[in-house]
Amino acid sequence: MDDIEIDLTPYQYIAGADEAGRGPLVGAVVAGAVILDELNPIEGLNDSKKLSEKKRQQLAIEIKDKALAWSVVSVDAEEIDRINILQASLLAMKQAIESLSTTPDIALIDGNKCPELSCRVEAIVKGDSRVAAISAASILAKVERDRQMIELHEQYPQYEFNRHKGYPTKVHMELLIKHGPCPLHRKSFGPVKKLI
Repeated sequence: MDDIEIDLTPYQYIAGADEAGRGPLVGAVVAGAVILDELNPIEGLNDSKKLSEKKRQQLAIEIKDKALAWSVVSVDAEEIDRINILQASLLAMKQAIESLSTTPDIALIDGNKCPELSCRVEAIVKGDSRVAAISAASILAKVERDRQMIELHEQYPQYEFNRHKGYPTKVHMELLIKHGPCPLHRKSFGPVKKLI
């Protein structure tokens, strides 16, 4: 892993950041930030989407246990509607990095856009499968976002959020049309907007 063009040798504290929940129609976008400990390696890190739910949950516990620093931040649906999903994702990653207990020397961001930070920041396309720290961040973000969806399912069982995690699947779209949006649906997203 870490097959990137940037020379990381000058940097002691390297943060990886990623978000989960840009595509769903409901709930928060969640960002994770992680500074891994080279002396405490974690086996099996990968893009969270390529791991089973069980494996993600196991790795999340290990990351929180072994990382030098980690943080998870959510930006809610109301804020997403106010500033748009891209800005909300960047804001969540910025806040996650700034919440780390150790200040990073460089932050590596999954994707092609960077939040504004006081340290050096680089965007890495497909970073969640190329950089271990970004993989770790993507796992923490996905596990937390899924946890929030299970919680939301208990509040609004009629939408079956536990099944589709808020993504615009056939089931979700049918239930959204049947019941109309709940207060935590993203009103600026096309399929929800149409029903308001």
